[in-house]
Amino acid sequence: MPLMNLRLARPKVIIDINRLARLSSISAAANGGLVIGALTRQRAIERSAMVKERNPLLAAAMPLIGHFQIRNRGTIGGSLAHADPAAELPAVSVVLGAEFVLRSARRERVVRAEDFFVDTMTTAIQPDELLTEIRIPGWRPGLGWAIDEISRRRGDFAMVGVAVLVQTDGSEVCKDARVALFGVGGKPARMPRAEGMLRGKTLDQKTLLEIARSVSDELDTDSDVHASAEYRREVGGVLTRRALERAFVMATEGKKI
Repeated sequence: MPLMNLRLARPKVIIDINRLARLSSISAAANGGLVIGALTRQRAIERSAMVKERNPLLAAAMPLIGHFQIRNRGTIGGSLAHADPAAELPAVSVVLGAEFVLRSARRERVVRAEDFFVDTMTTAIQPDELLTEIRIPGWRPGLGWAIDEISRRRGDFAMVGVAVLVQTDGSEVCKDARVALFGVGGKPARMPRAEGMLRGKTLDQKTLLEIARSVSDELDTDSDVHASAEYRREVGGVLTRRALERAFVMATEGKKI
């Protein structure tokens, strides 16, 4: 529907899938994760006690999506399949290492979130496939997270946003990290160089500033009517630094950097 509103799609036939009740559910996975049907309303995820308990990053991302009227109708699968590069859910799914179940009359296949997003509003879904399920891995001990974004008004798409996940080894040393920015290009942008700079280190202000500069240098951004490429690179680094600081404090049980 968004593509039709933007006059980017003119399908000859529209099929309403709202009555596929089996695609609207939130359930616990055996590995401690979540299995969410593609037609589950964003507002249902936002209000779910199970989501808040099992995946606080996903729970925190939901209120950032538009306004509550939009979340009342919008679905998690619709947002992911739409693949707007400024949307929160694609970047969050990449950071969480989510998997998407795609079904057709011929087969069922599972695609990693990182391989699912191809370019602006372009995904790995084939013409005869339907996104039916989102699988999110279990939450691990020692994880810290943060999501932040800059938009012109509350509810607008992000001009720049970031989602981060860090894991410590039980002390103040970073064991693993995942960083993805959104609103900066055609799809969620993983920051492998910044992630590598974090692993095996304690996070101090010097390291944070180095990572911020690395993100700004690594980002391949576009200019548009909302913001310049230079602005997005600078703000991307700043938001990443702030998000990592909050995530690391959370992962180390409130210890200050």
